[in-house]
Amino acid sequence: MNHSTGTFYGIGVGPGDPELLTLKAVRMINHVDVIFAASSIKNRHSLAVEIARPHISDQADIRMLSFQMSNNEDEKETLWEENARVIMAELEQGKNVAFLTLGDVLTYSTYGYLIRIIRQKNPGIPIRSIPGIPSYLAAASRMNMPLVEGEESLLITSGARGGKALRKFSGCAENVVLLKTYRNIKDINDALAEAGLLRNSRGVSRCGRAGEKIFEDVTDLEKQKPDYWSLIIAKRNLKKDLEKTGHDHAGIHL
Repeated sequence: MNHSTGTFYGIGVGPGDPELLTLKAVRMINHVDVIFAASSIKNRHSLAVEIARPHISDQADIRMLSFQMSNNEDEKETLWEENARVIMAELEQGKNVAFLTLGDVLTYSTYGYLIRIIRQKNPGIPIRSIPGIPSYLAAASRMNMPLVEGEESLLITSGARGGKALRKFSGCAENVVLLKTYRNIKDINDALAEAGLLRNSRGVSRCGRAGEKIFEDVTDLEKQKPDYWSLIIAKRNLKKDLEKTGHDHAGIHL
């Protein structure tokens, strides 16, 4: 290992509530020399930085990296590599560097692509991943909804391409989490209906942030303006779980 290089830290900042950052995440944010975060090519705003901001020193060196959302794999790969090189340039100067991610650092995260490239380009760079609370765990907590019990299983998948993944794995698990449900909600709901899960589904948008909403009827999500911070939890035994908690989540005060 080349000890002259800095350490690369991936830090998950949680689902949206600044109080849900771990103590270790806060400590490492204030330990590093440079903080990187993803932003759109349209602006320099980062949701991850916004969440972590209460815990970041005013003197912190924060830099945005633009990541274009594209269906072209070659374009995405080129941009990931360009940004990985920007990060490596700092690490190779001996600086400790962090990359902030929404939710957990290794769950549907850009960070996963970055460390793959960094390992390929310079395997001597130390990498430390600091986990964060995923959005679906925060959402389940807001509804007092057990995700799995006994011998049940849990499927976590993406809804970015509608109900495609759910149809592929339908019947494989008693409980399903659908992330990235902001684009093709109608097809997702159709797939839930086909799997017999539509009535046993609950939706959450902007969990832990201003404007948080819980949807007892996930078809209502079709009437909303698409929100990136949306997910669905479906359970075959939803009624049993609600009876165990003693009340329906509709009674939760937001």
